[in-house]
Amino acid sequence: MRTLGAVELEDVARGAAVLGTGGGGDPYLGTLAALRSLDQYGPPRVIEVAELDDDAMVALPFLVGSPVPFIEKFPLGQELIDAFHALDRFLDRKLTAVMAAEIGGANSVVPLIVGSRLGIPIVDADCMGRAYPEVQLVTLTLHGISATPFAMADEHGNQLVFETIDNFWAERLARAAVMEFGAIATGMAYPINGKQVKQAAIHGSLSYAQRIGKGLREAAATKHDPIAAVVEETAGFVLFRGKIVDVQRRTQHGWALGEARLAGVDGDLGASLTVRFQNENLVAIRDGQVIATVPDLIAIIDADSGHAITTERLRYGHRAVVLGIPCPPAWRTPAGIDLGGPRHFGYDIDYLPVETLVKTLTGAGAPIR
Repeated sequence: MRTLGAVELEDVARGAAVLGTGGGGDPYLGTLAALRSLDQYGPPRVIEVAELDDDAMVALPFLVGSPVPFIEKFPLGQELIDAFHALDRFLDRKLTAVMAAEIGGANSVVPLIVGSRLGIPIVDADCMGRAYPEVQLVTLTLHGISATPFAMADEHGNQLVFETIDNFWAERLARAAVMEFGAIATGMAYPINGKQVKQAAIHGSLSYAQRIGKGLREAAATKHDPIAAVVEETAGFVLFRGKIVDVQRRTQHGWALGEARLAGVDGDLGASLTVRFQNENLVAIRDGQVIATVPDLIAIIDADSGHAITTERLRYGHRAVVLGIPCPPAWRTPAGIDLGGPRHFGYDIDYLPVETLVKTLTGAGAPIR
């Protein structure tokens, strides 16, 4: 077990924003809330998966809804604790730890806030290895583990706990409820035991994000290339360097939907890239050819700072680098592709690994290794 101080916490948030592929909630706001919790309640305690007792009870706290209203509606206060207690009261056994649902944006630090405030450990793992916009898109679903009982809470004190026949229905009911809660709310779901965490979660996610964030921090301090630092840690690929010339965005059914178009600069001058998103970046298309798709990670990074740009903060004029990062192996299985691949989001595209697409598409960028 280890504790996270302010520097380590910021490293986690910075790295998780890269892995969040544009989603998971604004990392800056999430970091502010986590630092405030650290000051008030003490540092969060992180436990390795191997240290977790098989009969420990773990739940996943996260934000449900669109990242756009999160900028103005800040559901990281008492509603987080209300959702925890609402789920805890519903269960036969007491919750003893929390874990990230996804390692992306604000949702990566939400468990740190809960753990700090309640004095319980946070498991160094998550259930996506990235961020996804729907409740059922987790590795737990691949193992037949139910999302429910599922608790939700808002800033007014409203609480909701529901059970469903499968995880797709959990997404449907949570999406309907979140619209009544103002397009974003706090959720607490997937109560699982330690044995299930060991079998079905993606281990070491917080540490992975922390290493990426540390690399970015050290690159800034030593004036080295932050993009190269991310690529080295993630074994990723530079897909495109350009300037954002158009952003189309709308909030619909509790999601931020749209696309960003980039015009190439430097070695990509004369080319264009379109990134389509549903909270998270889903597909990258260079000059009419698909160059990366979910479940692989597509991250839009500020060219100067190396900080990830979330979909709600994409703006005209941003100079950005688009990275493709291989996803965890669980998502590259037939079941993983079927659950979280491009066809789930309505794209008539066969999934191919990003490293395969980069090698086969002429002029599509190259790995920096």
